[in-house]
Amino acid sequence: MIAAETRLPKLVPPVHREGWKFVAAFLAATLLLSWLSPFFLWPGLALTLWCAWFFRDPSRVTPDDPRLVVSPADGRVIAVGPRRPPPELGLGDEPLPCVGIFMNVFDVHVNRTPVPGRVLARVYRPGKFLNASFDKASDENERLGWLIETPRGERVGLVQIAGLVARRIVPFAEPGAVLGPGDRVGLIRFGSRCDVYLPSGTTPLVLPGQRAIAGETILAELGELRAVRRGRVT
Repeated sequence: MIAAETRLPKLVPPVHREGWKFVAAFLAATLLLSWLSPFFLWPGLALTLWCAWFFRDPSRVTPDDPRLVVSPADGRVIAVGPRRPPPELGLGDEPLPCVGIFMNVFDVHVNRTPVPGRVLARVYRPGKFLNASFDKASDENERLGWLIETPRGERVGLVQIAGLVARRIVPFAEPGAVLGPGDRVGLIRFGSRCDVYLPSGTTPLVLPGQRAIAGETILAELGELRAVRRGRVT
């Protein structure tokens, strides 16, 4: 049995505040071009609606258990296995269990914390803009790394990685912030990737090719699973 707060789904998800300026820019360009030629009106409106859809920020029901690691992103699991964490996370030089999730331009791009806890570090590293589905993108692309310590003392790394089209990673939380289950931590614009680094010995519970939902899909468990899970809408 799963105990959780429930809410009726919205037909139109809300647009995150970071996206409104882009929606306004698309609409302004549409009006300008359609003034020059009516041909641009409907394609421009379609692109404006797509922009609003890209920046959607739907509610999610997140398990309220510090032992559960949930997906930070909507998208496809593209990598599961040991990987050496970025040095800026301070997680050591040995490979750790890692889950990589790729977001295409149609996925929700608001990212959430994989675990509740305190943000010990948030480190930006400039880099390339390779296709984020490539394995080497984790090492060479522009990225923003998060080190989060759970209430139980485990340390989990989250790395937001810019992609071929993405050119900006926008963080929402500062170092020292205390995050609850499923709290939003940032957004990557227009296609990207998230890697989650787990404590040594943790077994991932997802497989490559699986679809993940931010704040809901369980990637791993850091301890024995409780018989009853509780969740909250975020």
